Amino acid sequence: MSKRILGVGSPLVDVLSQVPHEHVDNIDGEKGGMEMVDFQKLQKMIQDAGDHEMAPGGSAANTILGLLQLGFDGSFLGKIGKDDRGDFFMKSFTDAGGCHSRFKICDETPTGTCLSLVTPDAERTLRPFLGAAANMLIHEVHEDDFKDHDHVHIEGYLLFNRNLAMKTLQAAKAAGCTVSLDLASFEVVNANKDVLPEMLGAYVDMVFANEEEAKAWCDSEDPEEALKSLAEHCDTVAVKLGAEGAWVQHGEEKVFVDAHSVNAIDTTGAGDLWASGFLYGLLSGLTPEKSAKLASKVGAEVVQIMGASIPEDTWKNIRNFLNDLIEEMK
Repeated sequence: MSKRILGVGSPLVDVLSQVPHEHVDNIDGEKGGMEMVDFQKLQKMIQDAGDHEMAPGGSAANTILGLLQLGFDGSFLGKIGKDDRGDFFMKSFTDAGGCHSRFKICDETPTGTCLSLVTPDAERTLRPFLGAAANMLIHEVHEDDFKDHDHVHIEGYLLFNRNLAMKTLQAAKAAGCTVSLDLASFEVVNANKDVLPEMLGAYVDMVFANEEEAKAWCDSEDPEEALKSLAEHCDTVAVKLGAEGAWVQHGEEKVFVDAHSVNAIDTTGAGDLWASGFLYGLLSGLTPEKSAKLASKVGAEVVQIMGASIPEDTWKNIRNFLNDLIEEMK
C-alpha cells in the first residue's frame, strides 16, 4: 500500500559544475567544505565556475523526490522565492509527481541555491545561499500541513532554527505521523547536543547519521558505538559509512549491509537517496536488511551521475531490484 510522505527542510536549486582542483584551490575556504555565501557572491561564483547544470536539491527534498520515483506519494513543506529558480524547483517537484500545496512563497528573498563545485576526485565543495528557505516562520507551519500523511522526513539543518524544528515535530506527532530525522552534518550535531537526546526520544522514530555525524554524537570512531547510543533514543537507527556500507538497527535487530562497488563521480545526494531507499523499504514492510539493501542500491546509482536526479532508465533498474527483494520475501 502506497504511503504518503511529507518532507520538511530547505528547498534549494543545486547548481552543479565540474571544475579542476586548481579552481577550488583559488576560492576562499577548504576544499570539500561547506560555507554559506550571500546572493551576490553566489552569483559571481556561478559565473566564474563556467558551464553548469541545475537540479532540484536540498536534503529532505532529494529524499522525497527519490520516494516519489519508488512509488510513494509525497509533499514538501518549505519556502521558495517568487523567481525563476523557484519556478524551476516547483515544476521539477510537480513533474516528478509531488504535491505542491505545502510550499510557502517568499516575495522578498530569492530562492535558496547551492553551488556544488565537483572536482575530478568526486569531492564536492559547497557554497549555499539559503535565501527564501531560511525565511520560513513558525506561524507558517500548521498541523493541517501534516494531515493525511503517514510519515514526515526532516532534514537536520532545520535544527539551526530550534523553535521551528520543535513546532514541526509537535505538529507531525499531533497529526499522527511517524518521523525520521537525517542529522545532516556534524555541525548540526555539535550545535544541538544539549537538545538532541530529548528531541530524539520524544519525537523521532528513525534517525540517520553518516560517519562524521555519528562520531560527533558519541565522540567515538566506532560506528557500532554510535549505533548503540542512538538506539537508546530511537527505535530505528542507520549509521552510513559511505563506500564501506551501513549499520542498521531496528528494535533488537542489528544488521550490516555492504555498499555496492561503483565508480563514483559525484557524491551529491548520496545520503539523501540512501534514505529514500531505506524509508521506502521499511515503510512498505521490507525487513531492515532488505530495506538497507535497497538503500545501498539507490545510493550507489546516484554517485555515478552528476547531481541527485537519477535518470528514468536507472530508476527502472532500481525498481526491478526492489521487485527482486520483494520476491525473495515470499
